[in-house]
Amino acid sequence: MGLGVLAACVGPPNPLPPFAGTVAELPADVRQQMTGRSWRPGCPVGLDELRLVSVTHLGFDGQPHVGRLVIHRDQAAAVLATFRALFEARFAIERMQLVDDFGADDAASMAANNTSAFNCRGIDGRPGAWSEHSYGWAIDINPVQNPWVRGSQVDPPSGAPYVDRALQAPGMVHADDAVVRAFGSIGWAWGGYFRNAKDYQHFSATGR
Repeated sequence: MGLGVLAACVGPPNPLPPFAGTVAELPADVRQQMTGRSWRPGCPVGLDELRLVSVTHLGFDGQPHVGRLVIHRDQAAAVLATFRALFEARFAIERMQLVDDFGADDAASMAANNTSAFNCRGIDGRPGAWSEHSYGWAIDINPVQNPWVRGSQVDPPSGAPYVDRALQAPGMVHADDAVVRAFGSIGWAWGGYFRNAKDYQHFSATGR
């Protein structure tokens, strides 16, 4: 088969449907779902400081889906624009649900390859230190394809095949790719650039 015939068979990718995205104050049902799970009294931000961001994203099935994230109100509009850029770049995200759908259990959310943002929790191994997720300033994207790695430690464990960053699998984030550039355009930094442990899933407004 000649290259021209092959190109004709493959053809251009299907056109994308229009992107849809909204930023809203937390509705009553989301506040109720979060309280006692991802948020509780004593967290460093109040529920009134958070926003529900709903966006269209492409799934691993190549189809559009609606995902939801809880983000700090000061970052919500910029995050919405970033996910528009990811959608237009055809970056695949397997699922995007509130971490409360997993009981606010970070390990369970990562194991499900869930892209999530706000979760009022401490930093592992640093008692009393709040994670950037506790402020709505951080997002973890496709944790299985983009695991946290330190030496032989891999989290989630199912991300072990993706420690090899030479792979080009759907949903992976690579240095200076469309995902890193999109977040960089709003001033967010990628955990894949961390010096010690590599947090390939992690983007944050503070660079931590």
